[in-house]
Amino acid sequence: MRRDEGSKAAVHFVLTVPAGVSRTLRLRLSARPHHDAFGDASAVLARRQQEADEFYAALQPATLTDDQRNVQRQAFAGLLWSQQVYRYDVAQWLAGDPAGPPPPAARLQGRNHDWPTLSGADVHAMPDTWEYPWFAAWDTAFHVLPLALLDPEQAKRQLLRLTRETYQHPNGQLPAYEWSFSDVNPPVHAWAAWRVYQIEQERTGRADRGFLERVFHKLLLNFTWWVNRKDSGGRNVFQGGFLGLDNISVFDRSAPLPGGGHLEQADGTAWMGMFCLNMLQISLELAQDNPAYADIATKFFEHFLYIAQALNALGETRMSLWDDSDEFYYDQVQRPDGGCTRLRVRSMVGLIPLLAVATLEPGDLARVPQFGRRVDRFLRTHPDLAALISRWDEPGLGNRHLLALARGHRMKRVLYRMLDEQEFLSPGGIRSLSRVHLEHPFELLVDGHRHRVGYEPAESRSDLFGGNSNWRGPVWFPINVLLIESLRTFQQYYGDDFLVEYPSASSQFRTLGGVADGLSARLTGLFTRDAAGSRPVFGARERYQHDPHWRDLLAFHEYFHGETGAGLGASHQTGWTALVATLLQDQGQRAARQEVT
Repeated sequence: MRRDEGSKAAVHFVLTVPAGVSRTLRLRLSARPHHDAFGDASAVLARRQQEADEFYAALQPATLTDDQRNVQRQAFAGLLWSQQVYRYDVAQWLAGDPAGPPPPAARLQGRNHDWPTLSGADVHAMPDTWEYPWFAAWDTAFHVLPLALLDPEQAKRQLLRLTRETYQHPNGQLPAYEWSFSDVNPPVHAWAAWRVYQIEQERTGRADRGFLERVFHKLLLNFTWWVNRKDSGGRNVFQGGFLGLDNISVFDRSAPLPGGGHLEQADGTAWMGMFCLNMLQISLELAQDNPAYADIATKFFEHFLYIAQALNALGETRMSLWDDSDEFYYDQVQRPDGGCTRLRVRSMVGLIPLLAVATLEPGDLARVPQFGRRVDRFLRTHPDLAALISRWDEPGLGNRHLLALARGHRMKRVLYRMLDEQEFLSPGGIRSLSRVHLEHPFELLVDGHRHRVGYEPAESRSDLFGGNSNWRGPVWFPINVLLIESLRTFQQYYGDDFLVEYPSASSQFRTLGGVADGLSARLTGLFTRDAAGSRPVFGARERYQHDPHWRDLLAFHEYFHGETGAGLGASHQTGWTALVATLLQDQGQRAARQEVT
């Protein structure tokens, strides 16, 4: 290629722009010269803007306000903008550049050396292209939901890409993120695949079971990896390490425990319960075309019950991860001497069991009768496990059956804490750590060292993970969205007769669907203008709150202040916070249905 050919260029303009005056620069990238390169520029830009307006007019519910539409469009735009090419061939990196000096010997035992099969050169949705220009596995799972509203094919490709043999390890693990593919992210990809399938079906009428089957097979490998690698005692109690929650714990959950022993994780176990239910739902869908999937559906039904038993009642010799006195789920340390220490940190760890919930529709059982027969036989021969399913012989609203790790009384007691404004409920959503730890920090003395967890609504002061990641108080969007979806699933089963206090401080009672609506409004309210014309996301930054040139330009932050809702962390366009677009879509559609009725 000649030196004056290619697709890259550098230009240098020197402009003097007086105050109150603007200047416009127009550039055109073209493979050929133009006599009048910018003669139609204004018309082309106007046409493209009109096309975008028409696209979003067809997508956005008419019940959304202009401000909500603006927020949603910017969330979508940022998500699209955050896609970029990511190239990383681990084997090539380890071998070094053939034309250069050999790499240092330490590289062969360095970062990601045990992932020589990973070789990617694909377009990925990045967590934040400014600060985090690389893919992260569980971030990607959340990106695909709003992406599915815009481009279902791209959303499906994103999930299939992560489970391809060029990314997924031969042992079944999915790569976490660039600095350590071997770290463990929560297994949310089956949930993402199922939701993308549902979104496309709802929007287009197409049930792409071919996609569902392709991703299901690879997720089977990943599920097996979890069972074989992250259940140290073979008792369906899982240990995934920090599991994306970084410094939420009293110590680094990915490192060897001080004093020895191992950690039994309420969230790791609950994530696997959720994984089971997602795979159950997918296999039942696929069984409509291929009865062989009914066998696999039975496997996941039974495995879910074993996990539910492990989470809620480990047996006489071991403590349950459920604490009867506090009525909350906690991690616990199994000590080398055989003893057990419960870590009474009221955190997001104890809320994640709420996420493992699904309803089985009567149509599911009618279309796959062999599954229903096997379930009935299993429950008859395992009455101890049958007791974990609330009134299996007494279906709920719409003759649905409920599968949930936290059900009935326990679900209600966890929600009591979650919806208490002095604990988890903030003006902008659910905090990652209970506010009770502001005045009552949790402390643990191990081998003469005192470990402490206190509520911090903004940036972390802990040195875990460099102190730059915070799950000790702020609101994190993706977990909040999962909680909202779970509440709506519970509502499908319990109906309007099941009421909980919301918020408990004022003794107001709502249905579970009403609670979900309230949480959704708090989350979207982080971005929309309040009665005073301010947006909580901008905090105390006056220019962004009131300057007409800035006040409608949104940034979608990594997480949000647990008291004020101000945006924190990565600030430009954090892909998973684009989930606000899906919440607004749901709010608009629900409002439209109410207008019809």
